[in-house]
Amino acid sequence: MEANSKVSSIMEWFSFLRGDEGYFPLFKRMGSNISDASEALVEMLADNSGDYARHVERIGSIEHACDDLTHTIIEKLNKSFITPFDRADIYSLSSALDDVVDLINGAARAMVMYNVPESTEYARRFANVLTRMASQLKVVMSALERPTGITLHLVELHRLENEGDELYSAAMEELFQGKSDVITVIKWKDIYEKLEAAIDRVEHIANLVESVLIKNT
Repeated sequence: MEANSKVSSIMEWFSFLRGDEGYFPLFKRMGSNISDASEALVEMLADNSGDYARHVERIGSIEHACDDLTHTIIEKLNKSFITPFDRADIYSLSSALDDVVDLINGAARAMVMYNVPESTEYARRFANVLTRMASQLKVVMSALERPTGITLHLVELHRLENEGDELYSAAMEELFQGKSDVITVIKWKDIYEKLEAAIDRVEHIANLVESVLIKNT
């Protein structure tokens, strides 16, 4: 009963303050963009032709769209008197969402910049974890206005981040203990770090959402 009462209080509070500012639809669109970018990365890493240009162009387009959404949210913050939750949290959440796509875009561009002819199994596994996290995040962003049942998705995001940490450790261990030349090690170290940072950033978003829910319970 107590848990249901808390959820009800959250929903009532959001309903009272959301007004017509349109923050929630923007967060929802950013969640969709992250999902699209992660799926585009999966397709890119599965393309063994080595011609990544069209994939990078698609991811770059999504990254620009996320930038525009972030700017729109900031403009709304500058004009809004009432916001659905703390202004600093809105800014932090929008920035973190934008960061995820920036990191995905950075990893994709690094592969082109370094002239990497094909992906690795670890890179594909990183992209798979990111895609599953993006799927959960998309649900969270869609449910943010009325956060019933959102906790299960937040828990899954934390679990997937732990999976990403284990994957990162294994990838780096193999990279430095393998027979790859120094230049190859440098290239893939940078790419793996960008992918792992994207995974960490998604978990950071989960932490932000949890903080917002706690503050407004």
